Amino acid sequence: MKLHSTTPQHYQTVTAYHDDAVEINAVRFDYNLIVMPEVAPVPWKVASFDALTPEDFASIDAANPDVVILGTGRRQRFIHPRLTTCLTDRRIGVECMDSQAACRTYNILMAEGRRVALALLFD
Repeated sequence: MKLHSTTPQHYQTVTAYHDDAVEINAVRFDYNLIVMPEVAPVPWKVASFDALTPEDFASIDAANPDVVILGTGRRQRFIHPRLTTCLTDRRIGVECMDSQAACRTYNILMAEGRRVALALLFD
């Protein structure tokens, strides 16, 4: 039996993270962004954690993920459930964690073949 290792080169993988930036497939991004496994990262036009609106999450809903991992910066913060009603009404999970934990969790779920969206906010 031949065993072949598979590499996630065609997937958007977090390859490094910093307090003020993240690297996706070794390309540095230092602004808020949305990452999904099979599409290039896109800027997330959010001013700050405190400025989040339901419309910000509606833009993620359009990508039809199974789960959304929200990286809230250097520390874990929780959003009000009314912000994610468009997602939770469709049974799309939303998890809040600090951005480094969010990056690790995204990579694990992506490697499992899940349709995961990583929404990152930088302080």
